[in-house]
Amino acid sequence: MLLNFKDHIIQKSLVKDKYVPFYLKWISDCYSFFNEPDSRILNLEQRNQFLKYLSKTHEDWQVKQADNALRLYIYFLSSLQKNTPGNSPIIENEWNLLETKARNVLRLKHRSYSTEKTYISWLRTFSRFVNWKKPSELTGMEIQNFLSSLAVERRVSSSTQNQALNALVFFYRYVLDKVIGDDELNSVRAVYKRRLPVVLTVKEVDSLFDRMSGICRLMAKLIYGCGLRLNECLSLRIKDVDIEQGILIVRSGKGDKDRRTVLPESLKNDLIAHISDVKTLYDQDREKYISAVYLPGALDRKYPNAGKEWGWFWVFPSQSLSVDPRTHTVRRHHIHPASLQKAFKAAVTETGITKQASVHTLRHSFATHLLENGYDIRTIQELLGHRNLQTTMIYTHVASKNILGVKSPLDK
Repeated sequence: MLLNFKDHIIQKSLVKDKYVPFYLKWISDCYSFFNEPDSRILNLEQRNQFLKYLSKTHEDWQVKQADNALRLYIYFLSSLQKNTPGNSPIIENEWNLLETKARNVLRLKHRSYSTEKTYISWLRTFSRFVNWKKPSELTGMEIQNFLSSLAVERRVSSSTQNQALNALVFFYRYVLDKVIGDDELNSVRAVYKRRLPVVLTVKEVDSLFDRMSGICRLMAKLIYGCGLRLNECLSLRIKDVDIEQGILIVRSGKGDKDRRTVLPESLKNDLIAHISDVKTLYDQDREKYISAVYLPGALDRKYPNAGKEWGWFWVFPSQSLSVDPRTHTVRRHHIHPASLQKAFKAAVTETGITKQASVHTLRHSFATHLLENGYDIRTIQELLGHRNLQTTMIYTHVASKNILGVKSPLDK
């Protein structure tokens, strides 16, 4: 069986050739440790027991390598023993009921609609992977094999693996009422590799704005000038913009947190003119008795008419009406994110910028340029809404100016 596994990992290019003998050694040692045939799938408890034994006499990197080898081997054995799909009508109906229950739980916990779509999508992919196995028979081993398949077959990034893991942990805990231990989670969670963000220079940012127009240009300037995320900009309400004090309130940002950020003086006149045009659209909606705009949580039940008030109207409303996917109510939503993304991408192409820039790059540039202008890291952390200072510290690696003010002895 080990020879077949060797051919498998070489064919799939899962491991560099020089490491293949070591992977086979760890697997052989593990099965010898338990005196088990190498065709049998070990459970998570056995794997953790072997790794704990290994950690007493080996370096951490060796234990990690052995862990990865066993994980790939267990997935290899599972794929060989996989049966044909057993999606009988009864079991398929059971999975459909679980999907409905998962939706209800997600909405009960006030998860965003994008999170709901993502989690349900992973649930469907997972159900196909386990061949519609009876939900009551699912264990943590299925999660491990599923994540291994994502890494081996689809070669997805670590962030995508962890997104799938979070979705399945939510499904196990709140839908199946099954507890997954921390040891099991740590053994399958992919290691996140922090990458340096793409940052534009001030000149590049100005050239991009020169090639944009209309509402897209105003939104792009607001994202750069306030350090907003794309969805934070789109979700702005009239009441969140305080032009007089020069403050912008971000409601329910990432992590469901509120924060205040600076409103650029240079945008105030443009915002006043834009909001005046939006007021005309708002008045037309009220005259035509169009349904109120979406309100977060249960505010629409507590205050039935709040969604029709001017303060709750979108700063960037869509020109056309849409159907709410949850309530099926026809109402006016904010602008679709693709509108700004397309305009921004076209501007990047037109300017000839070769960096992999997206709308979120403007937020990275906001933080980096503040750092280069001498503002302290704590202030930037508050403006960005980062929970951990280490997240903000990443911008110190891309700032072009020496923020420490250190003078080299060679420059004496």
